[in-house]
Amino acid sequence: MPKEDLLANGPGRERSDAARNRAKILKAAEELFAARPAADVTMEDIAKAAGVGRATLYRRYPDRSAIAVALLDDHERELQERLLTGPPPLGPGAPPAERLAAFYAAMTGLLARHAHLVLGTEVGHSRFTTGPYRLWRTHVRFLAEQAKAKDPDVLADILLAPLAPEVFLHQTGELGLSPERITGALDEQARRALS
Repeated sequence: MPKEDLLANGPGRERSDAARNRAKILKAAEELFAARPAADVTMEDIAKAAGVGRATLYRRYPDRSAIAVALLDDHERELQERLLTGPPPLGPGAPPAERLAAFYAAMTGLLARHAHLVLGTEVGHSRFTTGPYRLWRTHVRFLAEQAKAKDPDVLADILLAPLAPEVFLHQTGELGLSPERITGALDEQARRALS
């Protein structure tokens, strides 16, 4: 690499060729995840579609879940920010049932736009180990605790279960339910669970 390239990038900065490869990988993966089920997309498929070698792909992303997480990162970060510091009812200041209903509406919107990516991050047991799921669980558990629910630890996962991407895709794809109808049912569930 030319000396001026090293100086321009500086310590801790991504090299321009690495940035190009990252962008190609993410674009190819997003297209593949949108075209077919995430479980059917292999790392080999992503490397081929991106036009990069497998070593280049694995150097940055250990598995397809890591790629999907990178794709979702911006969308989920914005939702996390709204949960923590945004206006009520999604943000602090509203009663627990209203906050849960607002969270359900926000998550249904996220799933409507990016279910294929969420599915890519939540393959099998990995759903429970992703950073976003942990944050969502902590948030819902906190709301259940605020509502003085009997067992917030158990209830948190139960209340998050309807937001599994497989459930959402089954409801919208196979059953033909609209996101609005799903949100309405989840709103009712939130109010019953935490009122």
